[in-house]
Amino acid sequence: MPEIFINYRTDDGDHLAATLDEALRNRFGVDAVFRDGRSIRPGSEYPHELLTQLRRSRAVLVVIGPGWAAAPGLRREDDWVRREITEAHACRIPIIPILGGANVAWLRKDELPSALSWLSEYQSLRYVPYDSSTDLVRIGDELALLIPELTDQRRQNPSSAPEAGPGNSVSGGDQGTLVQGRDFSGDIAGAIYKNNTGPFHTGSGDQHTHHHTGSLRFTGDEDRRR
Repeated sequence: MPEIFINYRTDDGDHLAATLDEALRNRFGVDAVFRDGRSIRPGSEYPHELLTQLRRSRAVLVVIGPGWAAAPGLRREDDWVRREITEAHACRIPIIPILGGANVAWLRKDELPSALSWLSEYQSLRYVPYDSSTDLVRIGDELALLIPELTDQRRQNPSSAPEAGPGNSVSGGDQGTLVQGRDFSGDIAGAIYKNNTGPFHTGSGDQHTHHHTGSLRFTGDEDRRR
């Protein structure tokens, strides 16, 4: 059963969603991650499958690209990006916004629809292409703290190469992974995540977005995620 659900918007976060999907499956196993464009099989009932997998997940990654907060769809109740986030919040599933780029600003309450204003209070992680390896490891580390049941394939196969998503390059960099508000690490993160008392709050939010790309495409997918 997938433990990690990736939420994203087409044309704003789909490339990063695919990168996270590949890196996290390489680290935690092929069945540990749900991304709709890859995971929903032909012939499946899209809404039922999507919401069922979301409710079963242990964490939701909300991919936020440069245009996420301004997307018109975010103001519509039938928008799938919005529906998944609000459903995760209602189910008390931990939500981690992933800021997709060095210039993607943290979410502000005044730029979000009222139904999502609470998202501005959630801690965020940042992914930047020039420090992709470090950022992907950091995101995986935080998920491992949040979901102790995840099996780290690297420990089972130490010779395996470190995860790296499509199009990743560059090592190092002086910025690294950034967290909205303040950084969670070590015992503090362990205590917060292992207690799993619900979504974690602090500071002001980060932006998100989501949709699907991958080997499987469905008629109407573009409309669902735009």
